[in-house]
Amino acid sequence: MLEKFISSLGVTFSDKDLLRQALTHRSYLNENRSHKLDHNERLEFLGDAVLELVVTEYLYYNFSNPEGELTSWRAALVNGDMLATVAHEISIEDHLLMSKGEAKDTGRARQYILANAMEAIIGALYLDQGYVASAEFITRVLIDAHLQEVFDKKLFLDPKSHFQECAQEKVGVTPHYKVLSEEGPDHDRRFVVGAFLGDEVVAKGGGWSKQDAQREAARLALENKKWL
Repeated sequence: MLEKFISSLGVTFSDKDLLRQALTHRSYLNENRSHKLDHNERLEFLGDAVLELVVTEYLYYNFSNPEGELTSWRAALVNGDMLATVAHEISIEDHLLMSKGEAKDTGRARQYILANAMEAIIGALYLDQGYVASAEFITRVLIDAHLQEVFDKKLFLDPKSHFQECAQEKVGVTPHYKVLSEEGPDHDRRFVVGAFLGDEVVAKGGGWSKQDAQREAARLALENKKWL
């Protein structure tokens, strides 16, 4: 199973226990005291630094834009939502070791765990194969796969600010947002928020916080209005 996963990642591991540790969430150890490996938080710490350096280096050598723009592009590539998306794409979730409770949770907490596991795998790969292999992996699964999307969808811009600027410029109206529905327990509540121009509901966005739902509604509103 692990060998197949390694093959799907397009990398090699001399010490496969490093990858196993990268896939071990802290909660798993609480239910499996005999597990011989530590959880993945130290590897996550290392992988976060490697990831930021690789993306920074790539943007520096490939674009001559000002520092502020490069910083925004980098933030769009390395944020938790993007890392969770990549984690889904390379099937990290199928191999994560978590407690039974965490395994049942499919909410915002799961996205956080996936993003952290992505960083931990990068940290493990760096320790096992070095910087070049880590950079090649990050470039392939993240930069090559998603940088154009960052540009096309303007993910480097805050969608609420972008939607407001476009709305004021094009129709002379300032958007506002309303919570349309919410469901789930207090610790895992999901919100649906509408983005309005006057009385018109331009888009509805969901999220695990009101702020996330507003950002998603604004992003979809930009798409619906073809203002991207």
